[in-house]
Formats: sequence, structure tokens, C-alpha cells
Amino acid sequence: MAIRNIVLEGDPILSKKCRVIENFDERLAQLIDDMIETMRLNNGVGLAAPQVGMLKRVVVVQVDRDEPAIELVNPEIIEAEGTQEEAEGCLSCPGEYGITKRPMRVKVKALDRLGKEHIYEGEALLARAFCHEIDHLDGILFKSHVVQMLDVSDLKSS
Repeated sequence: MAIRNIVLEGDPILSKKCRVIENFDERLAQLIDDMIETMRLNNGVGLAAPQVGMLKRVVVVQVDRDEPAIELVNPEIIEAEGTQEEAEGCLSCPGEYGITKRPMRVKVKALDRLGKEHIYEGEALLARAFCHEIDHLDGILFKSHVVQMLDVSDLKSS
């Protein structure tokens, strides 16, 4: 495993649509392992492949460090309901946070590193993380969902 550099806002790769994964091989497994390690080292709850410079439809999410990371290859949101407005940030936009409007619950269909299909259901933070990371695969940053940008001091007082 290796730590990968996180691409920062302003890099054109973050605004591009990612390619569908067709080869489920050792290179994909290595990318997923590297993304999980990079996400954990940077205290993130999710990371998308374009954030490490790869235009591939791959996402990892881990909102609870006591649970294994969720690997999403070629993910798509198949159901969404409710709404939530919560603080959100992004490893590609360090130090910037905003209140975003996202679904309260989502159902996501995705493949794992071996090409096996899974359905995941997420609520609250997990739903937000799924939406945030899947948006990256279509070149969308969280700021497009922000209803109010926050000052870092706002987060420390709450």
C-alpha cells in the first residue's frame, strides 16, 4: 500500500467525469487499498479516485473506524429520500466547510474490487458521504451543494 497525494481544488481533474471500471484486476485492488490508507491518514470519511489523480469510478467511504471501509466501484445512487442540512468539508478543499443540502437516506448500487454487485443503504453522515464521493466521479465538488459557507471558528464553537 502507498499513500497517494490528494489533488486540490483548482486542478482540472476534479471537474472531469470519470471512466467506468471494466477491469477488476490487481491494479484496481492496489488503487482501492491506497485510497483507503490515504483517506485514513488524512482523517477523511471518504475519498474518490479523482482526488488521487485517477479518472476512474472508484470511491471508498468509512464513517466508523471500527467498521471496514466500504469500497464502491462504478457506484450509482438508486434511491434517495428526505433532506438534511449539515456541515461538510472535502480533503481537496482543506480548511473550507459549508452547510450542504443532501438526501437523508440513500441506496447505492456498486461493485466491489472483484466485480461483485452490492447494495448499500446510508443514512445521515453515511448518506452524505456517499453523495459527496459519488459527485466527485462526475466532476462535482461539495461547494455546488452549499447553502451557507462556514468559518472554521463556527465549527469549533459547536
